[in-house]
Amino acid sequence: MIRPLLVVVGFLFSGCAGGSSPPVPAGATPPIASVRVTTPSPDATALSPAPSFTATRAMIPMRDGVKLETMIFAPLRSTKPLPMLLNRSPYGVPSDDRQLVGPLGPWDLIADGYIFVRQNVRGRFGSEGTFVMARVPREDRRDPQAIDESTDAYDTIEWLLQHVPGHNGRVGMSGASYAAWTATMALLDPHPALKAIVEEASPADQFVGDDFHHNGALRLSYAFEYCALLESSKEKNAQFAFDRLDTYEWYLALGPLANANDRYFHGQMPTWNDFIRHPNRDAFWERQSFDAHLTQTKIPVLHVGGFRDQEDSYGPQRIYELLEPSDSARLSYLVLGPWNHGGWGGDGRKLGDIDFGSDTGRDYRYKMRGPWFAHWLHDKPVTPPPEAQVFVSGKNEWRQFDEWPPVKKVTPTRLYLRAERGLSFVPPPDRAPDAFDEYVSDPHNPVPYTRRPIRPLFQDDTDWPVWQVGDQRFVDHRPDVLSWETAPLDGDLVIAGDIVAELYASTSGTDADWIVKLIDVYPEAKREPAALGEPPRTNAAPDLRGYQLMIAGEVLRGRFRNSFARPEPTARGKMVKYKIDLHPHAHAFLKGHKIMIQVQSTWFPLIDRNPQKYVDSIYAARPEDFTKATQRIARSQAAPSAIILPVLSQ
Repeated sequence: MIRPLLVVVGFLFSGCAGGSSPPVPAGATPPIASVRVTTPSPDATALSPAPSFTATRAMIPMRDGVKLETMIFAPLRSTKPLPMLLNRSPYGVPSDDRQLVGPLGPWDLIADGYIFVRQNVRGRFGSEGTFVMARVPREDRRDPQAIDESTDAYDTIEWLLQHVPGHNGRVGMSGASYAAWTATMALLDPHPALKAIVEEASPADQFVGDDFHHNGALRLSYAFEYCALLESSKEKNAQFAFDRLDTYEWYLALGPLANANDRYFHGQMPTWNDFIRHPNRDAFWERQSFDAHLTQTKIPVLHVGGFRDQEDSYGPQRIYELLEPSDSARLSYLVLGPWNHGGWGGDGRKLGDIDFGSDTGRDYRYKMRGPWFAHWLHDKPVTPPPEAQVFVSGKNEWRQFDEWPPVKKVTPTRLYLRAERGLSFVPPPDRAPDAFDEYVSDPHNPVPYTRRPIRPLFQDDTDWPVWQVGDQRFVDHRPDVLSWETAPLDGDLVIAGDIVAELYASTSGTDADWIVKLIDVYPEAKREPAALGEPPRTNAAPDLRGYQLMIAGEVLRGRFRNSFARPEPTARGKMVKYKIDLHPHAHAFLKGHKIMIQVQSTWFPLIDRNPQKYVDSIYAARPEDFTKATQRIARSQAAPSAIILPVLSQ
């Protein structure tokens, strides 16, 4: 979720001073300021005259009496009633013109005209009440005082309709990450005036695929640092103070997870305590998941996700999947781009060293999000959008699908692990039961998930936003990482849909993590050297010769191979089939490129260390429980490890 985006925290509004202030809403303070553009963006300067807003702070009462801090930004020059756009998050709201001015802003929306509303959720910054991370839906909906994020959205909209002048009676909700989650929660009991939603990277299931766990494995660095960020202080976003540059070293020195409370949190982080109390997917996690609550929508909703989202790539696709069976009215649509978390808010052309060939973020905002809200909130005519608009990297083009994941023109195709670290679409011929490759996994020397030093996730200089496009050669040929690859492809191979690994593996321990990565290996194309005496190529494109670009990667904690609710140990040395969902993707492996699969058992500190000795709860593991284990990956006829690719016909 769930954190403030690195590009911009919330909406930024810019305009020039002038005009008259609208009436002050009842229960609100007078307008704080009109706002002036100081560094206009190309989008801002395209608007003439430049827009201007007044900022008004209000404390909006909820049904139980708790008041939520809210900022209302009303355009000064509007000559017609406008819809309102509501964004609810725990990250703070702009409070004066110094936080509002700037080159960044939702210019695709400003041009059409909206009253923008920003609100802090309960217990954050100026909002009253108690903050509860991802507050679960209320159990007794007949209780008039029972509250959740759905009722808070409802009560906020009701107050806005009664107290904010100049609106047209329609409200939209939008937001990214945590704000996307609060918008999705509003679908459970929507206010009649709520007419459209755009959720950008909402989490859907915090045990299976979003911020805090993947397939039951704790996402250690994110969980630890995010708990500190939101639960250390009510009045600010508080970064944890590491005493080392390299958090890989810091987390390794932390030792077993029990030391987090013993040394640092001291039981004061409610969400971390929940992790300890609920190591398996019990009723606590089920109630937090949208699986148990979200079965239909009466509100048009656009789900937006990034294939490179380092936090919530799972959520938008899962929420779309949950709504699809009942969506006969065609109200639920999907957009998937090549973005990291929040990448749709920038130009979206590059991520790290990878160039996607066009401004994909602008494409989304001006061709998808802007028209979406303009249609539902302004009655502007619009061509019905395709069911799914998906960016195919490699080909670097948007494609439209009438379902997602697609079935038409898609052939599930197995790519098998073969001898001598090869990959082939032909099954292995070897009948020998001992056809395997092996490595030793040592939890005291885990494989890093990105190049070291690994900086704190929420620092400005962190690699966290781009680690998924980092060159994987930094771990290739480590003795505890196995790699298999094809010969250079003789033609383009395009995939669109769900990628699944079928891994036949054994361990000398009684528990293990299995990490599978699908990688696009760039060719070693000849690069002409600079001529003698030629100045250095300061603006040259990145040298991608031999680059190993991860397309998909996922972890499965072995104890949960049969059930997330009922973990079980693995018999030592027994070959077991593990099915690992790498989730839907869209990518073209181009002619001359190679396909690689990597397998490993640690991914640190992205994922906490599995002791490799089964214990009832890894949160209670002791130092002596962490042991080396020999992992074997089979590649025989009887145990044909493979990855299943959704090959799309051209």
